[in-house]
Amino acid sequence: MIKVGVTGALGRMGKEVIKTVINNPDMRLVCAIDKFETGLNVYESVAIESDIVKSIELNKPDIIVDFTEPSAVFQNAKTYLENKVKPVIGTTGLSNEQIEELKKLSKQNNTGCLIAPNFAIGAVLMMMFAKTAAKYFNNAEIIELHHNQKKDAPSGTAIKTAQMMAEVNPDMQTGNIKDAEIIKGARGGLFNEEGRGNINIHSVRMPGFVASQEVIFGANGQILTIKHDTSNRECFMSGVELAIKYVYDNNDFIFGLENIL
Repeated sequence: MIKVGVTGALGRMGKEVIKTVINNPDMRLVCAIDKFETGLNVYESVAIESDIVKSIELNKPDIIVDFTEPSAVFQNAKTYLENKVKPVIGTTGLSNEQIEELKKLSKQNNTGCLIAPNFAIGAVLMMMFAKTAAKYFNNAEIIELHHNQKKDAPSGTAIKTAQMMAEVNPDMQTGNIKDAEIIKGARGGLFNEEGRGNINIHSVRMPGFVASQEVIFGANGQILTIKHDTSNRECFMSGVELAIKYVYDNNDFIFGLENIL
């Protein structure tokens, strides 16, 4: 039986994770952590706690699933790893430097860790397909669309997609003339990591969206669009379950769900 804790338990994703864990016969919800509503009962004897370290000491979870916010996730992740609790992190906003530090901490403590910008299987396939297409096209842009309560932009999914594309193609703006923006930012943000990528990313924040992304590839006489849409948060839960089970059985550091599919 995998003992699971959830941080960000009162958020929309946190609530879905709790339902998923409760309904999985191989898992048991042992703690729910949030900065609001301390003491609120969420399931049987599990009530909201606010102190991560105390909750770990008391409940001894094997895994903690984190869906909090960009300002909190790095320190949270360090706390999990320092206490030898395996984190599954869906919160986006971590920098490359922070991810590298968590990777070192994971290895030092021999404690598995999985960070995924997106847990929807379709979204992960979209990223993998985009990486394949990037080998054959020299022009591409990314448009990501989320609800208007999402704090970070661009999304972790968009950044991860651009990173994967840049691995196989260093310049996705071959032949473009120099931009002359009449309104600053009209061309989106430019992803360029270590001189690779050159991919414009456009972020839309609007009520009505959950999470969507399209990657548009262009070449002479043709356009290829790879698109993924979500209409609810349940679609992420199969990926969360997969991640929990993998991390429970392994002590390696994983960035991206595509690495365990």
